[in-house]
Amino acid sequence: MAGAVAKLDYEHAARLRDDITALRKVFERNAVVLSEDTDADVFALHEDELEAAVQVFHVRGGRIRGQRGWVVEKVEDFTTPDLVEHLLQQVYGEDGDTHGRLPREVLVPVAPSNPEDLAKWLGGIRGAKVDIRVPQRGDKAALMSTVRENAEHALKLHKTRRAGDITVRSQALQELQEALDLPVPLLRIECFDVSHVQGTNVVASMVVVEDGLPKKSDYRKFSITGPAASDDTAAMHDVLTRRFRHYLQDKSAQVDESVLEADGRQEAPDAAVLDTTTPAPKAKFAYPPNLVVVDGGQPQVNAAARALRDLGIDDVYVVGLAKRLEEVWLPDSDFPVVLPRTSQGLYLLQRIRDEAHRFAITFHRQKRGKAMTVSALDAVPGLGASKRKALLAHFGSVKGVKAATAGELAEAKGIGPALAGAIVNHFAAEGPEAMSVPAMNMATGEIIET
Repeated sequence: MAGAVAKLDYEHAARLRDDITALRKVFERNAVVLSEDTDADVFALHEDELEAAVQVFHVRGGRIRGQRGWVVEKVEDFTTPDLVEHLLQQVYGEDGDTHGRLPREVLVPVAPSNPEDLAKWLGGIRGAKVDIRVPQRGDKAALMSTVRENAEHALKLHKTRRAGDITVRSQALQELQEALDLPVPLLRIECFDVSHVQGTNVVASMVVVEDGLPKKSDYRKFSITGPAASDDTAAMHDVLTRRFRHYLQDKSAQVDESVLEADGRQEAPDAAVLDTTTPAPKAKFAYPPNLVVVDGGQPQVNAAARALRDLGIDDVYVVGLAKRLEEVWLPDSDFPVVLPRTSQGLYLLQRIRDEAHRFAITFHRQKRGKAMTVSALDAVPGLGASKRKALLAHFGSVKGVKAATAGELAEAKGIGPALAGAIVNHFAAEGPEAMSVPAMNMATGEIIET
């Protein structure tokens, strides 16, 4: 176990070095010259629900003369304009560090709350007018984009350091166990998320964390069809049922194998010819989690807990993380558990939930992309991929193919009179309603209006 932890910590250290190198390169390429009369402080943010990384580049005489960066905890429910106003007040206030003098321009990612009052206040500090602007184009907008990239790297680096520290991970797991009043240590946590667009291409993800670190080899993806795809709670129940039914099946298979070994059946006459150098295939779902985390609130948590009860599983605990207020919900509870916003346990739950969401979204996009490539031409007998491509290139869309006569179809590359006739007969057999189906440009995925 110690060797595995050391390996994982080494991997995190390598990622940390890569992030530091990327951050350094981003800053080095920013030693650029703007117009010589440019005096500005350029602020950018990258934020999540709990924290925001702030970066400031100080431009004087057209050159970047300094840079500052820090991470702030979003203790209050600030909007981004509120956060920008608060940061400017903090940086340029009486106790703030103005780096010598306040510039003529303060460039920000979004307009702050109360911009007129703030500009007047900054002008009083400078003794001259200060413009607060959101750059839209040109060199200043390009520089703003790079400062924002720095902020993104800084927040990522901050979270990587937090996740890679074994002491912090242990603290996070301990805090979660105590806050949720669980009787077992959280050696393995699985998080589930459902993703779809208006009920189509419904998928779910399962991500796994062991000892506070992701175990990507155990990640799983689920496609959801039928009645379970009708709403999120039904989908969550379906996914948990499938995952833990597999667990029970794998567990039963392992028990059967142990019984065979105990009976001494491995001594059968043909056992000598078995390939003992090849390890037995590992059961995909045989190792259960101590804790299941679902992306959602009370309805999703209750659906997940019901799935476990239906399978007779009572030693796996379930919680949900509701995104709006980052509340932790327990099954059949009317009130959530509210962890402190600075809690390492909350940071861990958030990272797991965000990773499950990312994994689900990636799978959903893949599935949706494949669905968009399905064409009405796929059902035409004898029409292979190359000939479908030739038809679409010739007529521009499926609609154009459907509207063509046999003679016109035969003009397309690789389409002879017999195949052209088969295409016409195929669509004629579908009836007039087939023409009402929106056609699709297969090169772009665009739906072409009829």
